[in-house]
Amino acid sequence: MPAPAADGSSSSIFDTSALTEPDPGGPGGPGGQEPAGQAPAPGAPPAAPSIESDPVKTLELKPLIVEQLSTVFDPEIPVNIYELGLIYDVAVDAKGLAVIQMTLTAPGCPAAITLPAEVQGKVKAIEGVSDARVDLVWEPPWDKDRMSDAAKLQLGIFD
Repeated sequence: MPAPAADGSSSSIFDTSALTEPDPGGPGGPGGQEPAGQAPAPGAPPAAPSIESDPVKTLELKPLIVEQLSTVFDPEIPVNIYELGLIYDVAVDAKGLAVIQMTLTAPGCPAAITLPAEVQGKVKAIEGVSDARVDLVWEPPWDKDRMSDAAKLQLGIFD
């Protein structure tokens, strides 16, 4: 666990402030929301990770990252987080920093701290990954349409 900073906060490689801090500005304000007038359209993919992605390194490591992500399960749903559609993007820079954009099934998810930490640890353990960062995002919101057909079948969702 990171040591608390001088101001009493603790430092972490993944940002959970959206879960623990109020949004003082409301939609479009400084609480992690998109600036006013620039919100993504419903169903639009999230913004790209804030690193300079290396296409070759990403192509090389993404299958290994997805393999590891497929071993992480939501504690309340017997399906891995990749098949559940909780992973929005995977990018790797030239130095091997892997950035995973993920969401949760709901903002109040009890696994809000444990799942990102588990993702970070498993991705960081991959040979060729120098470090891992998990960006927890809420836009676009998760819904069952993001699940793979295999996940829907496993959960008995037929629509």
